[in-house]
Amino acid sequence: MAIKRHSKVDSSFNMASMTDIVFLLLIFFLVTSTLVNPNALKLLLPKSTNQVSAKPTVSISIKHYLPSNTFSYHINGKNTPVPLGEIEGLIQQELMNQEDPTVSLHVDKTVPMEQVVNMMNIAKRNQYRIILATSPE
Repeated sequence: MAIKRHSKVDSSFNMASMTDIVFLLLIFFLVTSTLVNPNALKLLLPKSTNQVSAKPTVSISIKHYLPSNTFSYHINGKNTPVPLGEIEGLIQQELMNQEDPTVSLHVDKTVPMEQVVNMMNIAKRNQYRIILATSPE
């Protein structure tokens, strides 16, 4: 009596696990691609979660008075305002012997960009590093 064995190897492949892996990879790459390239024109700058490790040696504050549309400039948080024409000379005196001169710029939300650029131009002329201070989120 010869007993026949019917033990054939099943050559079919189950694609269910492969489709799960491909689906998870697709979700992963979609999520990471949106994190790498955020929207380029999100201009709500006054709030930020980033911290800068550089310690500013001088801080400049620009306050905007809306009713009269005037600005006051303050150095190192002093209450007495400084005229725009004297700011560069005062900053040069403060940063004269500094190894890595850094200026921190504290600007009110309503200050026009022109005023901020004026302060950045002063820092660029004197080769100072400048930090735009923001409030934490």
